[in-house]
Amino acid sequence: MIRAAVLLLSLAICALPVAAQRTVLIVGQKASSTVGFYTPEGKPLATVAVGQHPHELLISPDGRYAYTTDNGTMAIEEAGNGNNTVSQIDIRARKRSSVISTGKFYRPHGIDMDPVTGNLLVTTENPPQLLVIDSKTHEILRTYDPKGKTPHIVTAGKDGKWAYVSNAGSGTVSAIELATGRLISIPVGERPEGSTLSKDGKRLYVCNRTSGEISIIDTDTKKNIGTIKSGKQPVRIQLTPDQKYAVYGMADGHAIGFADLAQRKEVAQVPTNGERVVSMHISPDGKWALAGTEEGNSVYIVDIASRKLVRKFSVPNGSNPDPVQAVVVPQELSEK
Repeated sequence: MIRAAVLLLSLAICALPVAAQRTVLIVGQKASSTVGFYTPEGKPLATVAVGQHPHELLISPDGRYAYTTDNGTMAIEEAGNGNNTVSQIDIRARKRSSVISTGKFYRPHGIDMDPVTGNLLVTTENPPQLLVIDSKTHEILRTYDPKGKTPHIVTAGKDGKWAYVSNAGSGTVSAIELATGRLISIPVGERPEGSTLSKDGKRLYVCNRTSGEISIIDTDTKKNIGTIKSGKQPVRIQLTPDQKYAVYGMADGHAIGFADLAQRKEVAQVPTNGERVVSMHISPDGKWALAGTEEGNSVYIVDIASRKLVRKFSVPNGSNPDPVQAVVVPQELSEK
């Protein structure tokens, strides 16, 4: 009788309705100083105003917030003092819920989150710095000089002990020990930009835009141990869930590239119709590669398994989309 009752209870629990969920795309729209919410089919859902000319986009691990670095300029080559804020966006409410000041540090660019403390890691170009910001109080807890020109992307180490800053103007990656401030400068290729960490934390892959290659850094020894030759101007990079391939956007290559990590060789390209790719993210389920093309005002969705274009859709002219990320939300929020 007891076993039967347990079985009936289990069946009843399984029969309970599960809240329907759906994927929504969040797009950083650099020129219009907005973040756009879209369905994967390209239907616009909402537009949120942020600070001037946002560059990078971070989604919190719980999917509650998005953060944009409000750089204030359109490109690192552009002169100007820039802006000094990071915008926090409530994903479910679809509104800018907070403005985080970076104080005397202007032109924030790269952003990541310390996996242990939940603190934000933010690079600034003017002056060159790495900031640690409390994600709850929004207080700047500590700053570091990366000893390089034009800090670009920052990637947090797996254990929260190190942060890796690509210095686009110096051809180096700064490995910074967060507890002590100790810095190790790692030579890479010309104009390093996007970077990503392997799941085990042992390898950092860095896109060298001008030299057209991807550097492989051993995070234990803090040394550059090899390169993967890519198409023209790789800018942003992520790894597939099985860790077998790197997927990256190529600006002047006008394509999304795939490289076999074991062979250290590019194995495929998916063209983007002559449009310059400026970003690359992989959807949480690992199925899609997502990229924006600024001048084309387009979002590209590529199926990773088949390496074929699933869909291209347009955002409003003059938006200049940069990062594109996917989040999973309740069905009712994805439709209104």
